Amino acid sequence: METGQVMSVLREGVGVALKLGGPMLILSMAVGVLVAIFQAVTQIHEQTISFVLKLLVVVLVCTIGGGWMLTTLQEYTRELFTLMRG
Repeated sequence: METGQVMSVLREGVGVALKLGGPMLILSMAVGVLVAIFQAVTQIHEQTISFVLKLLVVVLVCTIGGGWMLTTLQEYTRELFTLMRG
């Protein structure tokens, strides 16, 4: 395997990781900011509120986009195995 191919595979791997993890991270950060604003306004400083809401958002994203995530990961894995086969 040449250096260019290795770099391409690594670049695609990072892209797949960003595609799969990005929606969960962005939505959980948005929920965290909204909860922090709500807690600052109401002066309620309970850490479990933020944790539970972020957990629910991540579970919801996995439930809604789980099929797409699995398909994306399968395609990347098949491509890797095809490259290994030669």
